[in-house]
Amino acid sequence: MKVGNWHSFRGIHVSLALVALIIFTTLLWTWENNPIVSTLRSTQEWYHMPSEFPMEVPVDSVGTTKMKKSEEKSLAPIKENRPKLELDIVSPPAVDSILAESPKIQYNQNVRSSSRSEVCNYAKGRWLADSRRPLYSGFGCKQWLSAMWSCRMTQRPDFSFEGYRWIPENCDMPEFDRSAFLRKMQDKTIAFVGDSLGRQQFQSLMCISTGGEESPEIVNVGWEYGLVKHRGSIRPDGWAYRFPKTNTTILYYWSASLCDLQPLNSTDKHTNIAMHLDRPPAFMSQFLHRFDVLVLNTGHHWNRGKLTANRWIMHVDGKPNEDQKIAEMANAKNLTVYSVARWLDLQLVSHPRLKVFFRTMSPRHFFNGDWNTGGSCDNMTPLSNGSEVMQDGSSDPTIEGALTGTKIKILDITAISQLRDDAHMSRYTTRGALNSSDCLHWCLPGIPDTWNELLVAQI
Repeated sequence: MKVGNWHSFRGIHVSLALVALIIFTTLLWTWENNPIVSTLRSTQEWYHMPSEFPMEVPVDSVGTTKMKKSEEKSLAPIKENRPKLELDIVSPPAVDSILAESPKIQYNQNVRSSSRSEVCNYAKGRWLADSRRPLYSGFGCKQWLSAMWSCRMTQRPDFSFEGYRWIPENCDMPEFDRSAFLRKMQDKTIAFVGDSLGRQQFQSLMCISTGGEESPEIVNVGWEYGLVKHRGSIRPDGWAYRFPKTNTTILYYWSASLCDLQPLNSTDKHTNIAMHLDRPPAFMSQFLHRFDVLVLNTGHHWNRGKLTANRWIMHVDGKPNEDQKIAEMANAKNLTVYSVARWLDLQLVSHPRLKVFFRTMSPRHFFNGDWNTGGSCDNMTPLSNGSEVMQDGSSDPTIEGALTGTKIKILDITAISQLRDDAHMSRYTTRGALNSSDCLHWCLPGIPDTWNELLVAQI
């Protein structure tokens, strides 16, 4: 071959190589910038994307992440209104009811950011001595506080239980400020519906909202809710008070079982009462549209003695219950709790401003017997059994389970109150029953004040 022809042939090859390289580069650039490509990335590639954007963290009804034991580190809540990382998902569910189903949610569950703090869990933390406690005087608040729960008015010799504050883990929970609370609740109504422990929480909120001071300007508006009884009645079904400056109403309605109770014979005061396990209290149905915050509780009246004494007869589907399995006390209670939770969750669709909390069981601390067999709670050393709650789940699985998948919040106070066997009425009661101790109800000021601090922090 001639030298000239060889150089010509070689030049052609070089030109073709250059053209091929240019075409390949162009195709590669086009592919990388094609928006469709982003949908073809693998799940692993999504997992390793940078985490400078806030993630939507799946949370349960109290604001804590629900993860496997192998994933005990938690994520931080979203506190800033910054741009969200958008992944392909249509109509994402509300954060309260998120289930780990979609790639987006799985990604949010597993991504960790070292620069972010952990999620707040109000039921996890520790009790800490605080010289600024209590929030009101145990000698005051006579306007709202029942004498039977005012331990400062008894012969009790020690009140060290008053000087502690609950500190939730990883939570920025400010000190309770009554003025700020009333401003927050301006033109709003907060309702407690439950048993005598619910009544204690109601009286506690009245005391901390007034600082325990006499407040003649506060108006009794019980008549608006049918809570005013005629003279001679044993007690009203509840109380309702309004703070005129902020138009804030705080009320309590007695419903120990959270069932609808209907007399079987309205003309006979000794008649049996139909206890409709699958219906909410009529009071709640009637006035739900007026509530902005609703706090429920039940638990300690679910025993055979209480049902017999109250002449409550279990009903399901509008007729007396004949199912022996339902008749078992634990099953009857569960049916009611789940029924009320489902009913309220459905109501929230048409009551978008309403926030519902279900408070967990308040623990009893009877030692060496029960309330009627000489049981007592004489310990006056605070936190003798520890000061911290380390568990992630609730100590009240019935309430926790009933609220799963709903927009109802859990007010989880069981474990933190379990540590406070020093703060019950004990044997120092105004009734002065011989050899009798109240290890169910709490001294006020006391533990129910903390329940309200946690409630207000989450409203």
